Amino acid sequence: MHIRFTVKELKTLVEMLSLAVSVSSWNQKEGSDGKLSEYEGFESRMLEKAAANGLGEMIEFDAETQRFRVKKEVEEKLFYHECYEEFRNESFWDELTVRLADRDLVKSIGLKAWESMTEEQRRTKTVAWEKRYWQEFSKNGIERVIVMTPPGEG
Repeated sequence: MHIRFTVKELKTLVEMLSLAVSVSSWNQKEGSDGKLSEYEGFESRMLEKAAANGLGEMIEFDAETQRFRVKKEVEEKLFYHECYEEFRNESFWDELTVRLADRDLVKSIGLKAWESMTEEQRRTKTVAWEKRYWQEFSKNGIERVIVMTPPGEG
């Protein structure tokens, strides 16, 4: 198969591939290494082709990983990097909010009752807690978060 791209389209493809590999690298599930290697290999192959077809100024070969990659100084200015950072940031706050709200729900109804609920039922019950945590984190970040060590643990 042969596909023709303009340099602009090729740049978009490079960004999309790099975003996909960046996001997939967070997958810690057992057995995901093979698919991640496949993604990385495909990205490297496409970046090598892109470098030879007009995008050489933005791509380099990384001797440490033995793969082609977008140059760091270029990457930081690209839209996909902004998307990736936003994804990481939003994922962090979302996960923290949900986990804290779930913890509060467990304290309120007990672990056994919590385990018997579906995810949808849990989210329905935790709306108020999630909203409160979102407001707190939006206003103060983690500034007022405190970890309390139980007595006798240090």
